[in-house]
Amino acid sequence: MRQGRSLVILAVAGALVLAACGSTSKTVSTSNAPTSTVHVAIPVKATPSVSAKMVCEHEVQTEIAGLVGEKPNQPIAPTWKDHVYSCTYHYKDGSFTLSVKELADRADTDAYFNGEAQKLGKTQNIAGLAQGAFTTPNGSAVVRKDYKVLLIDVSKLPAHFGNPPDTRGNIALNVAATIMSCWTGA
Repeated sequence: MRQGRSLVILAVAGALVLAACGSTSKTVSTSNAPTSTVHVAIPVKATPSVSAKMVCEHEVQTEIAGLVGEKPNQPIAPTWKDHVYSCTYHYKDGSFTLSVKELADRADTDAYFNGEAQKLGKTQNIAGLAQGAFTTPNGSAVVRKDYKVLLIDVSKLPAHFGNPPDTRGNIALNVAATIMSCWTGA
């Protein structure tokens, strides 16, 4: 039952946080029109985007340490291969991996996201988080935003982890909400 409540709370909290930050914007103005801000989605490039790299940077490491009540016992070592930026957070009792797949456009993103749902086994949609999200049988979470798909793979964590202990699924959801709260399209 705790998992179901977490999804509802996550959806409400995520929607509120996402309203405060989370996208690359451009100010658009014409001589006769008021200034407005529009969101710009950035397609994959030869190097990882700022938002992809964010999942392995010190600020997110600090946020995650606060969420799980533990710090990694090894340095975070990001990799970039086949348009996937990833890093593993190693702890004494297990690890989890964050990976961001960058794609060229909406059609590619839709296909990849749906393919991950089939491959990993979607168990539940997560309402209100980015532009689509779901959980998997092992508690992992997959989130899409713009032309990126984030995987929080908690399969190598024990069933209960952290200080205080929490379920793998709740950890994945909390990490997803934290990252999405300020994930830009850049």
